[in-house]
Amino acid sequence: MKYGMNMLLWTTEVTDADATLLNDLKEAGFDGIEVPLFDTNVTKSTKLRPILDDIGLERTAVTICSADSNPVSSITAKAAIDHLKRAIDSCHELGVKVLCGPFHSALGVFSDAGPTAEELECSQNVMRTVAEYAKEAEVMLALEYLNRFECYLLNCAEDTAKFVDAVDHPNLRSMYDTFHAHIEEKNIIDAIKNLGNRIVHVHASANDRSTPGTGAVDWENTFDGLYNTSYDGWIVIEAFGRSMPDLIAATKIWRSMFNGTELELAIAGLKFLRREVRAAWGLPS
Repeated sequence: MKYGMNMLLWTTEVTDADATLLNDLKEAGFDGIEVPLFDTNVTKSTKLRPILDDIGLERTAVTICSADSNPVSSITAKAAIDHLKRAIDSCHELGVKVLCGPFHSALGVFSDAGPTAEELECSQNVMRTVAEYAKEAEVMLALEYLNRFECYLLNCAEDTAKFVDAVDHPNLRSMYDTFHAHIEEKNIIDAIKNLGNRIVHVHASANDRSTPGTGAVDWENTFDGLYNTSYDGWIVIEAFGRSMPDLIAATKIWRSMFNGTELELAIAGLKFLRREVRAAWGLPS
């Protein structure tokens, strides 16, 4: 198992200015970080790679699609493909092997109805094209379903499993996010079982998007479920706070959800995840 920290708790763009924080995360015991790839400028990834290499942090990445690059519409499908190819290029330059996110559709864009067969087919065609490009770059795509308040195309594990199977490409799999699952799923064990070996990435967050180990997440069944799928990939803490005004509106964090600093959240979350994984997997403490 590898443990990572999503950098969106601090920034939407990781640069050399974050070197002190990156060193702190390495010292805390993280294996790597998750890099936001909203700006898919490959040059920026090329500059960041040696910094992370010197510190000794591996990396995953996360990206999204916007209304102008929405995979569900034939009008914006090409823009979606172009955007995701640029994100994959950035991953290749950065040394990223897993690119995750809800890039099956545009974040926060709604049609005031459920997904149509045409929208699903269009998105699947985009994903199939992008997955083939990702294969050449040796990048695994980990598709994320979101709760109903953030998207409408994929909201639960069962539909995500069907979507991934319909795309039918070895470089497009799924991820599991504890926050979204605890809004949408009636049974956590069943949700993880539905995804099964399609899961190649995990986001860990409390139900209020703060410190793993706090709140109302069913952690015991979460880890038991992952153990039963023989999961052995990244577990990345994805938490959100109020340090970034640009993200407050997107994440709806109107009040502080944790005590202490962002780094203290990361350290506490990592200790909890390591302890729970050891217990679920029967590993020595």
